[in-house]
Amino acid sequence: MYLTIQGIVLRVSDYSDRDALLTVLTKKHGKLTLKARGLRRKNSPLAAVCQLLAYGEFTVFEYRGQYSINEAHVINLFQNLRSDLEHLSLASYFAQVTEVLSQEDYPTPELQSLLLNCLYGLSDLGLSSDQVKAVFELRAACLSGYTPDLFGCHVCGCQMPDRFDLSSGLMECQSCRDSASTGIRLPVTPGILDAMRYICFCDPKKLFSFRLNREELQKLSELTEGFLTTQLERGFSALDYYKKLCFNHEALEST
Repeated sequence: MYLTIQGIVLRVSDYSDRDALLTVLTKKHGKLTLKARGLRRKNSPLAAVCQLLAYGEFTVFEYRGQYSINEAHVINLFQNLRSDLEHLSLASYFAQVTEVLSQEDYPTPELQSLLLNCLYGLSDLGLSSDQVKAVFELRAACLSGYTPDLFGCHVCGCQMPDRFDLSSGLMECQSCRDSASTGIRLPVTPGILDAMRYICFCDPKKLFSFRLNREELQKLSELTEGFLTTQLERGFSALDYYKKLCFNHEALEST
């Protein structure tokens, strides 16, 4: 049986001396594992469309429970990402998170759309890395059932609380902390709180239509990263590499 799908390559793994396995996120079939025969050979016709973060159309056939690629065509390679190591490492982090949050044979069209929009934002829209990162992390958390409660302090009900608990996903006022609580709380300005509310509940087509200054975007990115990794209870190697690149870049700028 042949099947034609459109998907984003989340991971490429060696399978044999000639072949590789792709982890691909599709709109209608969720996460799939595809065998790319001959991909590791020199001048393979599949080389472009089967690389990490490529978005393509794949015609596959199923044999003994495994999908193999018959032919494939590029839709978008997000080429500008590949000339910027920081952007590429950040996009690779998005792919790692997406792989964790998606499931085999379980459609996640909203997650695929989010990933595509964020790759496009990094590659072609010239958006701040902190803004794209914050949008991806918080919206991905919401799509996966970790939507935070941002409507007010969960203790006193104040509509503009100034602290966010990474473990509980709840807002608090600085003076309302429970003495028994051990969760990490990060400060939240009114602008950051408005941005978080916007990201969680806005139209998917308008995810980037909010504005913060550079300092607040950086703080928002730190907060959304802390929330997502706390909820998932794990780290990501691509995120560690991205942060190392950013640290080195900042160190060079300060000298």
